[in-house]
Amino acid sequence: MAKSKIRNIAILTGGGDCPGLNAVIRAVTKTAINKYHLNVFGIEDGYRGLIENRIFPLTFANASGILDVGGTILGSCNKSNPFKFPVKTASGKTVMQDVSDLCIQNLAEKNVDALICVGGDGTMTSAADFAKKGMPVMGVPKTIDNDVYGTDTTFGFDTAVYTATDALDKLHTTASSHHRIMIVEVMGRYAGWIALYSGIAGGADVILMPEFPYDIKKVCDYVIERGKVGKKFSIIVVAEGAKPKGGHMVISKTDNNSPDPIKLGGIANVLSEQIGHLTGLDTRATILGHVQRGGTPTPRDRQLGTMFGYLAVDYLMKGVKNQLVILNDNHPGCVPLAKIRGKIKTVKPNDPMVLAAKAVKTSFGV
Repeated sequence: MAKSKIRNIAILTGGGDCPGLNAVIRAVTKTAINKYHLNVFGIEDGYRGLIENRIFPLTFANASGILDVGGTILGSCNKSNPFKFPVKTASGKTVMQDVSDLCIQNLAEKNVDALICVGGDGTMTSAADFAKKGMPVMGVPKTIDNDVYGTDTTFGFDTAVYTATDALDKLHTTASSHHRIMIVEVMGRYAGWIALYSGIAGGADVILMPEFPYDIKKVCDYVIERGKVGKKFSIIVVAEGAKPKGGHMVISKTDNNSPDPIKLGGIANVLSEQIGHLTGLDTRATILGHVQRGGTPTPRDRQLGTMFGYLAVDYLMKGVKNQLVILNDNHPGCVPLAKIRGKIKTVKPNDPMVLAAKAVKTSFGV
């Protein structure tokens, strides 16, 4: 494999923040400087910083002491697609423009030879588009949702599951004390990974996910049957993108200036009202929201972030480009960005975790 002539690299963190981002920044910077003697640049606030030319040198000092810190020292942004960026005209009207050439010009001014993009499906879609324009790119899969196509897991997911599971553990005691139905809404957008994994780890009685539209009557029948056998409380975990059969997801708001204008949220409140009305049982809704994105990364996410960051630099220096670093069957590798562009990974009916949950009598409302 031919070795690369890369001497200067840049890194950005796009999309929503998550624990483990700083582990990637640390690994990229230290690997590039220590192993390959490269110059490293950080780009502030994801693609927005690239558009606005907010690019600065990263050093060993910048990348030290950040392994266990949540968030990202570079900042992030989930509203700045360089290929469809909102720009105000002289008349005050907002129009979408392709400003990707400006981004490439800004990188050229710093003599950047390759770009490392850390993010989820939206970030990787733009990364693939930059690759098509001739900019060597490596992608690093990041999202608490675990929905990046092509990789078994993403860093940030493990910490989010831990946070959600901790909340479920706490809600068990109050649910038991008051004989209530506790409905816990977790993130995940159009994939139910957080709901599935935290639901199993937290002993949820019902798990509702986007992949399996639920029947509200079956959910109600299930919690009523639990009461008949002495189970006076139930825990229901619902992904924000879950929906009833023949129904729609609950949308909290829309933002037309965002690459993903639909903002989900509120399904827990809807379910609480419906279940309370149909069963007569006391119900409460808890929406975990952004607490799932924050906090100290778990050891697993620190390890994944470090490995992915190292691999991104190592692959580039070995002549590999325009790929996403992945973990497949616990083995590191990479897949072309063009093959995963615009795709997400969802939970399948035969997933081992789904089968295990069903075996211990967890209901999916179907």
